[in-house]
Amino acid sequence: PATRESVPTISGTAPAPARRRGSGAARPRAAIMAFPGANGEIDAARAVERAGGTAEIVVIRNLTASMLAQSVADAARAIDGCQMLILPGGFSCGDEPDGSAKFMTAFFRNSRLTDCVHSLLKKRDGLVLGICNGYQALVKLGLAPFGEITPPDAGNPTLAHNTIGRHMAGYVYTRVSSVRSPWMSQCRVGEVYAVPISHGEGRFVVSEELFARLLANEQIASQYTDAHGNPSMSIDTNPNGSYMAVEGIFSPDGRVFGKMGHIERRGEFVGKNIYGNKHQPIFDSGVGYYT
Repeated sequence: PATRESVPTISGTAPAPARRRGSGAARPRAAIMAFPGANGEIDAARAVERAGGTAEIVVIRNLTASMLAQSVADAARAIDGCQMLILPGGFSCGDEPDGSAKFMTAFFRNSRLTDCVHSLLKKRDGLVLGICNGYQALVKLGLAPFGEITPPDAGNPTLAHNTIGRHMAGYVYTRVSSVRSPWMSQCRVGEVYAVPISHGEGRFVVSEELFARLLANEQIASQYTDAHGNPSMSIDTNPNGSYMAVEGIFSPDGRVFGKMGHIERRGEFVGKNIYGNKHQPIFDSGVGYYT
């Protein structure tokens, strides 16, 4: 395992994908799924709209069987009509029972929604973004890092409890490791951003064999670092103890992007006393891909 001194700095060389023209959308549309326990859907919608897109928040209701069935229909309609699917942060159903994002993953394993997501990614040149709780869902569904919804497998990566054994909140620094994704087209490898975190299960766990594949394919999007861009296993730098300080990953083609840092939580008067660049243009890149 990596020690504080041995964490490598990851720097991909592949360029960002070219912009996609002719999407037919004057303002690219994002469908934002608000599951019970979500707390980032409004900030995510604001971020999309600041970037020039339009956002629809779809509230997933599970009080009764009929509400849940209607939520599946609402989600399918929204995904079929969008260019970007966004799973925001929060604590889906309180991250219970037995771990994070379980309801979110069960919801998207509904065959109708699985087909909608695969159609978005494979037929309509769409993008998917997951932040924090949404990132947990993407990893457990297989969308990150495999690019499609896959059956659960003990060999797949996961996001486990922080090594400190409790929730962590504050600002961290993350360094861009790869721009091999439309979501990173306005970033540059080596750039360092100050982003807020708030999670209890953010520790990226992966086998050495799969990590080597992700590294070779430039699917490691970002690492936890100090303010100068140096990755570390120190809790001050890497608050959850993620393997090789990994903070975010892509799917093989970069269309799916999951990350723990809440890049949507920013504003003119937010974090004024925090050093560093707090505007990572991920939403700008996603919208810009279609415009």
